[in-house]
Amino acid sequence: MKLLDLFVAASIPVIKVLLLTALGSFLALDHINILGEDTRKHMNSIVFYVFNPALVGSNLAQTITYGSLVELWFMPVNILITFIIGSALGWAVNQITRAPTHLRGLVIGCCAAGNLGNILIIIIPAVCKDKGSPFGAPDVCHRYGMAYASLSMAVPFLDHVKQKIGMLLGKTNLKRLFAPSTIGAIVGFIVGLVPQIRTALIGDTAPLQVIQDSVSLLGDGAIPAVTLILGGNLLRGLKGSEIQKSIILGVIVARYIALPLMGIVIVKGALRFGFVHENPLYQFVLLLQFAVPPAMNIGTITQLFGAGESECSVIMLWTYALASISLTLWSTFFMWLVT
Repeated sequence: MKLLDLFVAASIPVIKVLLLTALGSFLALDHINILGEDTRKHMNSIVFYVFNPALVGSNLAQTITYGSLVELWFMPVNILITFIIGSALGWAVNQITRAPTHLRGLVIGCCAAGNLGNILIIIIPAVCKDKGSPFGAPDVCHRYGMAYASLSMAVPFLDHVKQKIGMLLGKTNLKRLFAPSTIGAIVGFIVGLVPQIRTALIGDTAPLQVIQDSVSLLGDGAIPAVTLILGGNLLRGLKGSEIQKSIILGVIVARYIALPLMGIVIVKGALRFGFVHENPLYQFVLLLQFAVPPAMNIGTITQLFGAGESECSVIMLWTYALASISLTLWSTFFMWLVT
């Protein structure tokens, strides 16, 4: 496939993210005040406790089987690797920039925790639907791609890692922020793996299909809601803070240069040793997990608990502004690499 076609296919989902993010920033302006700080906090709660679990559970329930479970075992390992490498890079950024003590946890969190769910659930459907997509039939690509993205949002052992990041930020009880998606994932696995429940809920002839359809409808609200919140949170970064420019640059280099390059080595190595099966879409998602911007959860933690809010907003502003370029270029290269 021509490189230009791949570039177009990669740029469409990024443009969608930018448009929704810009709308969120507009709605959060002081003289508009539709998406003010209090509103964003309430929406954050709805997304984490309602929309995300519904999205994760519904997508996994439709696609998870015993066969696919065997093929997907490397994904949680891949996510753990991104956390480990990102944490090491964050530590290096702290040492090089001599970041203040109260910001070191924030820097490590931004380098270690990538936006493994929300960005993917926007990018994957858009890539699958684009006529230049190299991943085959749009409906099949969408179904399995969304399952990969949903699984990225919840493997339970990563909750422990995320809590450690929260402890570095000065707060210890963060389990309530991450448990809902994990519960959604568990329910999705049960529905997908238990034949009697799957037959009752999944499929056009399922007697209780209305339940699955309702949950899916609820989960669809996660994508626009979380992107609007992102736009509103980024607006705060325009007001600036006293954070060192070298810290921002260090996070950008770690997330958009070092991590993707290491990701190529890891995923291709896993493919060579038979840990990853020959599926271009699956490999694409694994590679993309190394190239996404910092997790929005980091911004949510600082917003809900008041730890480094202004500094986090500035880091998020710059990383997500540059993500439009970085994600497009890396997505183009990754699609070329796997196809």
